[in-house]
Amino acid sequence: MASPVSGSLAHLPDPRQVDADIELRKVTVRHAGEVFSLIDRNRPFLRRWMPWLDDALDMADTMDFVRASEAMAREGRGVQFGVWYRHVLAGLAGFNRVNRHNRQGDIGYWLGETFQGRGIMRRTVKALVGMAFEDLELHRVQIFCAPGNTRSRAIPEALGFRMEGTMREAEWLYDHFEDSVIYSRLATDGSR
Repeated sequence: MASPVSGSLAHLPDPRQVDADIELRKVTVRHAGEVFSLIDRNRPFLRRWMPWLDDALDMADTMDFVRASEAMAREGRGVQFGVWYRHVLAGLAGFNRVNRHNRQGDIGYWLGETFQGRGIMRRTVKALVGMAFEDLELHRVQIFCAPGNTRSRAIPEALGFRMEGTMREAEWLYDHFEDSVIYSRLATDGSR
């Protein structure tokens, strides 16, 4: 059977309205300044769980990330969206990896500190799950979270994902290894 996600992810709606407050836009070069500014303002907050901050030290690093994200989308390997909350960039979310052969994708996300506690990322990830199963026709979606990152873990738990287990010391976080809890949801699990 041919994979339904062969080729570009360019056909995904852009922008995509999640609700009256939230809009997803594919990250492009025109967004690089806003992305870098949001990262830079939130470094101490993001550093607790995001392992890539030392790779995003300046605008050139952010441009490299954006160009790599655009290439991933063109090649059908993943796609990153800016999460705009009431017309302000609040964070990023998307498919960090799409495995076309196995019809699965990994969702990743982060949100600036001042946008926490409003349900923004839960609604965003719910929209991404719908996109995964409806638009991309994936069979399996995965989310990885550090065990202690309770806010991040609350999202898959609220959206009907199953916790499958913990991968020991799966991620290098600046000066130590961090475990990673894996959550999954199948297209056959029903809606939530």
